[in-house]
Amino acid sequence: MRKFGHQAPAGTIFKGRVATTVAKTLSDNSADDLITSRILWLSGMQPGVNRGGSVDSFNRYIYIHGTAQEHLIGRAVSHGCIRMCNRDVIALFDVVSEATPVFIDRNN
Repeated sequence: MRKFGHQAPAGTIFKGRVATTVAKTLSDNSADDLITSRILWLSGMQPGVNRGGSVDSFNRYIYIHGTAQEHLIGRAVSHGCIRMCNRDVIALFDVVSEATPVFIDRNN
């Protein structure tokens, strides 16, 4: 995993993993799937499942990140990433290292 957003203000919008502006609201109703606050860029560990070829999480830019659409948390509306409330992704970011293994269970 790679981490981006150290010390960025909550709601900072990232483009290409570079901090830009701060979102005006965290309940944005636009169709934009903004990446906000922090990025945890995932790297798969299971060949053929999430590592290598067309399923590679890192090469597909699969992140855990904040969103400007916090009201949609819990719904399947992302482009493959795991979206979190900004305060929660900041808290997670602060306690994990880039070497921390991440297990994502679709059932919970």
